[in-house]
Amino acid sequence: MLGERLYAKESVQKWIKSALDDQITKILVKNGNLTRTQVETLLIDFLAENIAEKRIKMGEKARLRLTKAEISRGAFNRTLKQARKNVIQSIYTVLLLGYLGIFDGTRLDPYIEISNRLQAYVDAYKNILPDKNRAEENLRVIKRLRDELERSLELSSREKVFSEP
Repeated sequence: MLGERLYAKESVQKWIKSALDDQITKILVKNGNLTRTQVETLLIDFLAENIAEKRIKMGEKARLRLTKAEISRGAFNRTLKQARKNVIQSIYTVLLLGYLGIFDGTRLDPYIEISNRLQAYVDAYKNILPDKNRAEENLRVIKRLRDELERSLELSSREKVFSEP
């Protein structure tokens, strides 16, 4: 039983580390409204709520954090609360900008395009990898999509969207 828990913890942490070390994730975190720790905490909470077969207590979730130091249940809860608040505030900010006419359709177009590219990348990654017969070609397609996406994200973080007429 203990061995299974240790293996599960290690595999969850490995997946979270992989997700956080992903170049696209790094760009999004760098330019987003969540800290790396908040993203990690949200991932743990999401995995625990949506993948686990039984309810996982906050103390167990806290132990899934990647840090070597022990994280208290309270610290985990505070970080999770901050992350959720930041997500909600980000959504309301986008809604406010749309409502006030600052974020009209033409100014949103580059972000909608990036969002569509992100979805295409995720879909390709999910659907292409299982096809063993075309693995090499599929990996090239995924790499090209990824490179284009990274360039788009880097460019969009430098654009002065609000200063354009």
